[in-house]
Amino acid sequence: MAVDLLLGLQWGDEGKGKIVDVLTSNYNIIARFQGGPNAGHTLVFNGKKHVLHTIPSGIFHDDATNLVGNGVVIDPVIFKKELDKLEEQGVDYRKSLLISRKAHIILPTHRLLDAASEAAKGKAKIGSTLKGIGPTYMDKTGRNGIRVGDLELSDWKTRYRNLADKHESMISYYNVDIEYDLADLETEFFEAIKVLKSLKFIDSEEYIYQAQKSGQTILAEGAQGSLLDIDFGTYPFVTSSNTTAAGACTGLGVSPNKIGEVFGIFKAYTTRVGSGPFPTELFDKDGETMGRVGNEFGATTGRSRRCGWLDLVALKYACQVNGVTQLMMMKGDVLSGFKTLKVCTAYKYKGEEIYHLPYNIEPENVEPIYTEFNGWAEDLTAMSDAAQLPKALNEYIDFLEKELEIPITIVSVGPDRKQTIFRGELVS
Repeated sequence: MAVDLLLGLQWGDEGKGKIVDVLTSNYNIIARFQGGPNAGHTLVFNGKKHVLHTIPSGIFHDDATNLVGNGVVIDPVIFKKELDKLEEQGVDYRKSLLISRKAHIILPTHRLLDAASEAAKGKAKIGSTLKGIGPTYMDKTGRNGIRVGDLELSDWKTRYRNLADKHESMISYYNVDIEYDLADLETEFFEAIKVLKSLKFIDSEEYIYQAQKSGQTILAEGAQGSLLDIDFGTYPFVTSSNTTAAGACTGLGVSPNKIGEVFGIFKAYTTRVGSGPFPTELFDKDGETMGRVGNEFGATTGRSRRCGWLDLVALKYACQVNGVTQLMMMKGDVLSGFKTLKVCTAYKYKGEEIYHLPYNIEPENVEPIYTEFNGWAEDLTAMSDAAQLPKALNEYIDFLEKELEIPITIVSVGPDRKQTIFRGELVS
């Protein structure tokens, strides 16, 4: 069986968690393939809001196996807090949660390094979530990291001490005032390690291979968004992993010819958290309305998101890089009430009109060129069928499908899993 992928196509926060939750009933296995607790996947059902940071978004379904893949970095402390919340809600995660032995572990000193590095940048800071993600991936590529499988070795604490000591010497190099009590941080860390070790560790690439051979259905869940990809995003204002479709192959050990459908998730407008260029960003009443109505605050950081019109140039780029086969448009309900909508269909780049994402999209180089559309006044949140959608919204969707040459098979009209409209039959 092929592995289907689900990816964000913008700067993250597109609503991936909700769609994974909606689609989980079609799959046997949900597998996270990259990122770490900088992710915040929000699910709403039965009147309750749930936020997951590392655990796959299929965890609330009894029949699904949830796998944390080798491409993920795990903070045991945050992971334990997630597990505690699941336990409070009666979720029996022990029978359905698997951890790859090749996943890397975030140490307390990784978080301290992250804070020191960001503080040293001053005004040039990149907007890190300060979760230690970047330093952990740096240790991974530098061949210094500690992996989940190391916890099964007799000398793992020696490995930990050696790396933590190295980190402390690096922190002093930044020459910034970072106050911390490592002994206190380590007490919480080692308690969380005990919980992590109580879970089932697996050789995940073999597990995935055998699952495919036996005909099980698998959905690979991405974190962040394509425009935050370490290679193809708006560097250096990006995350530290490959958030695109290629990251699923390296983050799970899946061969490229075993990839099936690629579901791309995007908002009906655009948001971004933290620093970095954002050509369609709004600083007016429209931007304020999007943020307020859309409740645009980071699920992980709590930071307010920057808001702007849909950037079709960037969205086309993300679709091309990922080989997207189906699109899901989120938060269409937030745009209700706008008399006029705008979509960026081209850039004026250094005086020339272009239709692709260039190397640099800083404001001194790029000016968005917009196409305008009629808005709609109808409240979408109670709608449950595509036939109920207003004419202006359908025209908006039809335009996007024509430009992107990819069908939009789902339109989300609210945060709850029930507020999901299927447009035709979903292929999976």
